[in-house]
Amino acid sequence: MGMTLAEKIIARAAGRDSVRPGEIVTCKVDLAMMHDSGGPRRVKPILERLGAGVWDPQKVVVVSDHFVPAVDAESAAILDLTRKWTAAHGIGNFYDMQGICHVVLPERGHLKPGMFVVGGDSHSPTGGAFGCFMFGVGATDMAGVLVTGETWIRVPETIRLDWRGRLGRGVSAKDMMLATCARLGMDGGDYQAVQYTGEAIATLAMSERMTLCNMAAELGAQTGIIAPDRVTADFIAAAGGEAGDIDRWQGDADAACRSVHEFDADTLDPQVAAPHSPANAAPVAAYGNVAFDQAYIGACTGAKLDDLHMAAAVLKGRQVAKGVRLLVAPASTRITAEAAADGTLATLTAAGALMLPSGCGACAGLGAGVLAEGERCISSTARNFKGRMGAQSAEVYLASPYTVAAAAVAGRIADPREFLDGGG
Repeated sequence: MGMTLAEKIIARAAGRDSVRPGEIVTCKVDLAMMHDSGGPRRVKPILERLGAGVWDPQKVVVVSDHFVPAVDAESAAILDLTRKWTAAHGIGNFYDMQGICHVVLPERGHLKPGMFVVGGDSHSPTGGAFGCFMFGVGATDMAGVLVTGETWIRVPETIRLDWRGRLGRGVSAKDMMLATCARLGMDGGDYQAVQYTGEAIATLAMSERMTLCNMAAELGAQTGIIAPDRVTADFIAAAGGEAGDIDRWQGDADAACRSVHEFDADTLDPQVAAPHSPANAAPVAAYGNVAFDQAYIGACTGAKLDDLHMAAAVLKGRQVAKGVRLLVAPASTRITAEAAADGTLATLTAAGALMLPSGCGACAGLGAGVLAEGERCISSTARNFKGRMGAQSAEVYLASPYTVAAAAVAGRIADPREFLDGGG
């Protein structure tokens, strides 16, 4: 019996020829990533009590993205601690206020196929888009990784999500994931490895593949993963990295999967998830005249360059509806620069969008863009849990950047396809 891609990566990291689901193995970590919220301020006291340092500073990446820019003295203190800790431990790969960690990490060429990576954030499975096995851990486990360079893992089974066909106009990876959450539920991944396969996956850009793997967390999976191909290798090369032997990091044809779920991209409509779960998703046509106070295009799932292009395609030549505020927070400073250079930012701001700094911001209930009591928001973020973006009584609907932009123009939930190619 062959091995899945996840099993092959774990076997290499464990120094084994093979592993099987259910085994508990110790793996050497190729890279550890932390951010300012769950990173230095959490692990610093643990390492101090242990009297220990970092096993290999070159294999640690720290990104400040949650409390940036500081809006109060507490945020400033957290950032100050982060900066001082990284300097004290010789962490050269420190990206201060450069964007969201899940976007900055591949953007700066840190990921390549076959790597075993841990991240101090639940959306760390984003790295699986690059053929890595990447998953999130808490501060205690991260402290152990920082000291030893190793961690233990129970080898997961693989759940395969096979997408045939091609996405239609105005439909994106975010719609794929909302439809998947609706079908499988928030525990459909059952802390296993979710692998995305099929014709539709092969046609997706890396930014879209990142959205799929990122939101494996919303399925309750340990990680999401996509086998590398030429698209992967080209992205990594452009980021200054080296993809290595992508042919090595493919699952075996006879590898066993726990289950296979089939989806049809050809027939997929834009999706919207009602409060307070991504699993509350339905086609956009299922919604009536739902109006909003705020439309938010941001976060690691919804503000990459391709995401901003989606929004601009809808907003070009149009205006945000009266009474609706459209906030846009690009996922990194590099994306901001690229969107400025190609005219995307001009299109967004001409439509009435307000630009915010790159960072997690309102998605995590921090900084500008949080919601007041009773307000309603449509957002390109990954989660819409009660109170996540501000007040407990606020309501958040999830959608793709296409659909968020369409709602901003219409002042209500609307099908983005009506606004594309001269429609609307």
